[in-house]
Amino acid sequence: MEDSYTGLPTSHLLGSVPAATNDENNTAKQEGDRGRGYHTLDNPPETFEQQSANNWRGVFSVSSYTQYFNVDTDVVIFRLISSFNPYGGDFFSKIDANPDLYGLIWVSTTLVFVLAALGNLATYLMQKHTGTSTSWSFDVGYMNVAACAIYGYAIVVPLAYYFFLQYMGSNASLIRFWCMWGYSLSIFIISSFLLLIPVEALRWLIIILTGVASASFVALNLKSCIEGNELSVAIVAAFFLQIALAVFIKVWFFA
Repeated sequence: MEDSYTGLPTSHLLGSVPAATNDENNTAKQEGDRGRGYHTLDNPPETFEQQSANNWRGVFSVSSYTQYFNVDTDVVIFRLISSFNPYGGDFFSKIDANPDLYGLIWVSTTLVFVLAALGNLATYLMQKHTGTSTSWSFDVGYMNVAACAIYGYAIVVPLAYYFFLQYMGSNASLIRFWCMWGYSLSIFIISSFLLLIPVEALRWLIIILTGVASASFVALNLKSCIEGNELSVAIVAAFFLQIALAVFIKVWFFA
């Protein structure tokens, strides 16, 4: 009698729960995996461009730019060292996962203050070296000239190259250009201290070597992202723009 009762179907009884099918189990497992942060075939990881678009809150929102300063000391030091070696590999591939604006803002700002301070100090040392009797005074105008020249160069030149390459149909990234050009200025900070040597011929040798190193870094990295012989003139122009910046620094601040 008991065996006959246990053989009856129970799915229609009140309070009974139907057994989960395999499809339902698989669906629940996939939803659980998504909740725990796993990526399935229909949920691929976001790329840097997708993350940047998702984090953008508008031009006047500070939170839109915090992602470009999300770098630690080791990353910054590595990129600074890489900018000193023009033949150290493709710089864009090193910053592709996380391009930053540290080089554009802080390297440029440091260079502005260094040029203003050391430019005045170089003038003082040259007067002492030549033994002139004229009185020396601190020239505050060095700060204004340095700020206009360095900030203008670091912002406008990459911006102009970005629009030019976009017009020519090349795939360019403004953030990566600003990052690369910003770090290219770091070598001028070191050379500025060497330009304090009150020997004119040695100063010209130092600034020429610095300009060639910085120009080679910019040109070689532009070459890696520019395809076609018709754009080779842009690479040559970028090289001589860096040389012109080096000559300007020497003539204006360390004459």
